[in-house]
Amino acid sequence: MKNTHRLVIAIAALAAVSSGVFSLRSHAGSAAPARTPDIGRGEYLVTHLGACADCHSQRNEKGEFIQELWLLGGPLTFAPTVPMPVWAEAALPIAGLPSFPTDEEAVQFFMTGKRANGVMPRPPMPAYQLRQEDAEDIVGYLRSLKKG
Repeated sequence: MKNTHRLVIAIAALAAVSSGVFSLRSHAGSAAPARTPDIGRGEYLVTHLGACADCHSQRNEKGEFIQELWLLGGPLTFAPTVPMPVWAEAALPIAGLPSFPTDEEAVQFFMTGKRANGVMPRPPMPAYQLRQEDAEDIVGYLRSLKKG
């Protein structure tokens, strides 16, 4: 049941992106932050709309999030129900965004759905194409969670 729930959430996130719940950015313009990110809005986007914790946070035996491991990644406990050429076995930690050296790279990732080297995320991670302001707010929130 838990696996089905997470797969449904991942599919819903993909549907939200394609239906415009997350606004698509224009292809013009720079990803460099031109304003102070709204950390509270970023938290809302990560927690409620993106449901990032469903993959990027571990749960206890009752299915509750382990707060000490909030957004610190871990093994995925669900798998696709149809054959897929690639599938991530684990979710990366996103608290502090340790896999992105700069805010600009992280913002660009959320705006284009690709890393700086052109690599797309492996499913179940959606290839988001967010507006710059949404991406900046998400990056601001996730950077605020940096450990140590």
